[in-house]
Amino acid sequence: MPPAPSPTADTLREALDRRLGLLRSWLVYRAIPWRGAQLRRFYRRFVPSGGLAFDVGAHAGNRVDAFRRLGARVVAIEPQPDFVRQLRRRFGRDAGVVLEPLALGRAAGQARLLESLRHPSVSTLSADFVARAGAAESFRGVRWAAGPLVAVDTLQALIARHGRPDFVKIDVEGHELQVLLGLEQPLPALSFEFLPSVLDLALACIERLEALAGPGRYRYAVSLGERLRLMQPQGLEAPAMVAWLQSQPGNAPSGDIHAWLATDTSGARP
Repeated sequence: MPPAPSPTADTLREALDRRLGLLRSWLVYRAIPWRGAQLRRFYRRFVPSGGLAFDVGAHAGNRVDAFRRLGARVVAIEPQPDFVRQLRRRFGRDAGVVLEPLALGRAAGQARLLESLRHPSVSTLSADFVARAGAAESFRGVRWAAGPLVAVDTLQALIARHGRPDFVKIDVEGHELQVLLGLEQPLPALSFEFLPSVLDLALACIERLEALAGPGRYRYAVSLGERLRLMQPQGLEAPAMVAWLQSQPGNAPSGDIHAWLATDTSGARP
C-alpha cells in the first residue's frame, strides 16, 4: 500500500483556521461563567417550563442549554458538521434535546454552505449575505469559501415532526427570511437576527410575520448584540418597529428582533 500523501500547506492552514474558529466560538459562547444565568433570565419571558423551543442555528449550544435549564424540550437545528459533533457530545444523552443536523429554508432539498472557518458563527447559505454584509466594515477580515452540501428542510416540516414550538430562535446569517418562508402558520414567539447592512431582510421578515398572523397581532422588540435586554419591553406594532429600524444609521450595531403574539391590550406577553 502506498504511503498516505503528506498534508499540503493549504490543508494545514485550513485545519489551523478551523481550530481557531472553534476556539473563538467557545470563548464567545461558553467561556463567560455568568452568561448562562443571563440567558435564562432573558428567555424566561418566551420559553415556558414544559414548553418546546426550536434553536435554528444552534451553533455551540449555549441557548439550547438555557432553554433546557428553563424546563423546555429543545429541537436544535445546526448544519455545520463541527458544531453537530459538539452538540452530540454535549446533549446526546439528554432525552429532552433532539438534534436536527440540517439547515432550514423555503423548501426541502440541499444547499451549499458558505463557510468562514475562522469565524464559523457567520457561515451561511446566503450568497447575497456574503456579498452585501461581507462588504461592511464590521465584517472586515471575514472570508468565506464553499463548504459542504447540507440537507435543507422547512420550519413547517419540523413542526409536523416535533410539534408547535412556544419559541423559535433564528440566527442563520442573512437566511432568516428563507426560514420564515418555509413556515405556514403564526407561532407564539420567535426571534431573528438583523444587520443594518442588510436591513431590507429584516423588514421583509416583519412583513412575512404580519402576513402569517394578520396585521397588528405581533409585537416587536429589539435586543442589541449579546446585551440580552429588550429595548422596547412592552413591544411595538409592526409600523413602529419598521420606523425604528429605518431610523438607525448604517453603522449601528446588529441584534435580534423578538416577536410575540399580543395576548392583552397592553401588548405585553405574560
